[in-house]
Formats: sequence, C-alpha cells, structure tokens
Amino acid sequence: MKKIIYIFSILISIFSCASDSDDNISQITTTFNFTHSWDNTNVSNANFNTIQFKNENEENLSITKLRYLISKITFIKSSGEELVLDGYNLIDVTNNSKLTYSPVNTIPTGTYANVKFTFGFNNDDNYNNNYQDLNSASWNVPGILGGGYHFMQLEGKFIDNTATETGYAYHAIRAVDNSGATQVFQDTFFEVNLGEVEITNNATFNINMNIAEWFKSPNTWDLNALNNMLMPNFNAQVLIFENGQNVFSLESVSQ
Repeated sequence: MKKIIYIFSILISIFSCASDSDDNISQITTTFNFTHSWDNTNVSNANFNTIQFKNENEENLSITKLRYLISKITFIKSSGEELVLDGYNLIDVTNNSKLTYSPVNTIPTGTYANVKFTFGFNNDDNYNNNYQDLNSASWNVPGILGGGYHFMQLEGKFIDNTATETGYAYHAIRAVDNSGATQVFQDTFFEVNLGEVEITNNATFNINMNIAEWFKSPNTWDLNALNNMLMPNFNAQVLIFENGQNVFSLESVSQ
C-alpha cells in the first residue's frame, strides 16, 4: 500500500511540474519597435536639421524635434476580453531614445482579434501631472490650457511664402477652447488599431509612423497659416487629431 501511495505521489509531482512548465511557456513578452518615415523614405535623427522634406502643400521643411507619447497597449481576445498592459512610453526620436518599448506584463499565446494602443493619454491618465519622468522631460501642458501632458511635439523649419526660413511647432494636446466663461474641451487622443495577430512566441511589433501624414489627410496643412501657437488653437488641435488617424501602421510582427 505504501508503495502505491509513493508511486501516486510521484505521478502527481510529474503532472504538476508539466502543468507549471506549460503555464510558463504560454506566457510571452511583447516588444514594440517604432520606426519613422516620410512616405517611402526612412527617417531618423540623422535626417534632422536639414530642409529636405516636402509636405502635401508643397512646402519644404526640416524636422528638428520629434517626441510623442503612447499608452494603453491592449490585446483583445475574440471573446471581447481586453488585456491592458501597464505603462506608457515617451518616444524621443530627436535623441534616439525609447524607440523600443517592452511592457512589464506578459500575455498568453493565442490569436487576438485586435491589438491597439493610445496615442497620448486618455482622460483618466491625462490628469494631475502625476508622472515624475514626464514632468522632468518638460512634457506638461500649462494649467491655462487644461493641464495634463502633451501627446506630441513635432518641430522644425520651413520655407514660407516670402522665401524665408521660419520655425514651426506642431504640438498635439487635448483641444481646449478658452473663448467663453468656462473652458471647453474635446478629446484628441486616439486609438491605433493594429489588427488581428496570432501570438505563438515572444513577439516584436514593428510599427511605423509616416510623419508626412500629419500634414496630408484629410486636411492639407498650410504651414504659412498654422505654424505656431497651435496648442491654444482649438480648431488646429481638432485638425491634428483628424490627420493622425492614418499616421501609424503595423509593418510586421517578429516571433
């Protein structure tokens, strides 16, 4: 009898270890790698500070700064269940910093109906300036414009209609209208949907931002009219939001 109990205990131990091993194998890490382009031309900080790009409005321009915030990376199962990964990432192309982001959370292998992330912060996160690293990066929005944080800073120079090299600051924040007795806000963060993906192993998502799209569609951007003081400009922030819808694309998933 003791021998039978001993053998039974060994079998339980073996199956338990096997189960633990399967659990470990089924949990994978994800990495998000952000690249940048101007339509079909790759862009890095090596291309900055030289007027070499032409936007949809036929204006020649340079890029001197590009930083933007992504958050709320979410994996959605076919059942509709959402796995939201903790954290956010301030991508700084200017300084070649944080172009790759690996959330702390792991996710199970399987097929996901959609993977998405938020450009900027949603209203729950964009509150009270509680993120010390973003504060240190001077990422805050002034209280008169509603506080919270920037979503993007895109800056450079362009040749204006007097053939003069002029600076532009294409900054994205939550749209605010200060023209009345009380502030009126409109949400301008947006979700980027990467589509269905099957995850079988540790996965790297290669995501591209086409910078040219910020100036292209559906609103052809006129830098002569809209080049600075865009943060307090409610209508400009809505236009930026609309143009951002087709900026990001999933290039590939490496596993």
